[in-house]
Amino acid sequence: MPEFDLPEGTRIPVISDTHGLLRPEALVKLDEAPLILHAGDVDRPSILEALNAIAPTVVVRGNVDRGEFGDRLPLTEVVDIGGRLIYMRHIVQDIELDPATSEFQWVISGHSHDPGIEQRNGVNYLNPGSIGPRRFTLPISMAFLTVTADGFTAELITLDI
Repeated sequence: MPEFDLPEGTRIPVISDTHGLLRPEALVKLDEAPLILHAGDVDRPSILEALNAIAPTVVVRGNVDRGEFGDRLPLTEVVDIGGRLIYMRHIVQDIELDPATSEFQWVISGHSHDPGIEQRNGVNYLNPGSIGPRRFTLPISMAFLTVTADGFTAELITLDI
């Protein structure tokens, strides 16, 4: 389990569904990130290499992450940030545990390309949307988690593309 001790006010970019495309508009938002959370569908090793050159990147395998590259990526990941647990899985419907009884504050997923934040049974769910190729009429988007005294706040960002 990756562990990070980040001070209050730190903004952590959350992205998903790059599908082999790192847009310049997204790269600007990742600048100076202490950590990047990627909820899957990276598609190419070069994308992960570019993200890790910016900041340590925690990633889970998406349904398009296949072959030798995909096999190296975990299906799920638990991230500990200052004692607060985040559970990551690309497809939220594939979660095989109960986040509420597992002490997770947040669940981060991707797959749908549809950004959203909601709370269920005391657990916050975040889908940052997609910063990769546009799907239907959905926005190109990402999110930020900001470290607070008692957890995180989340903000969705739509990129002007």
